Amino acid sequence: MLVYTKVFSSYSVNDLEKAKDFYEKTLGFPVTQTPEGLRIAVTKDFAVFLYPKPNHQPATFTVLNLQVMSVDAAVDALTEAGVKMQHYEGELQTDEKGIMHGGPGKGPTIAWFTDPAGNILSVVENPPV
Repeated sequence: MLVYTKVFSSYSVNDLEKAKDFYEKTLGFPVTQTPEGLRIAVTKDFAVFLYPKPNHQPATFTVLNLQVMSVDAAVDALTEAGVKMQHYEGELQTDEKGIMHGGPGKGPTIAWFTDPAGNILSVVENPPV
């Protein structure tokens, strides 16, 4: 059986300074810069590591979900901080604020946005985990 001491996730960015500013100042996470990249302390027990990649391509899926008490309030705060929410039509239908309203049989209420490198993040309430 695998024995591990810590768990973290990682993904690339194209500009460490912009990423540091966004995750630290806009999202409010403690950020530690290392020679290899940025350690984002998402919670006491979970970190995300961002590393520079010259040929970075943004992920086409959500790389980080932030569970919140109210997606509506989180979207208002992010929008006020200058973050642009993603808008989707079709199966993932969002409203004018960029919120997909969930419910029984529809999944969680969620809204998506991108970091400066184009990676997709979300704020979500009542996720399935």
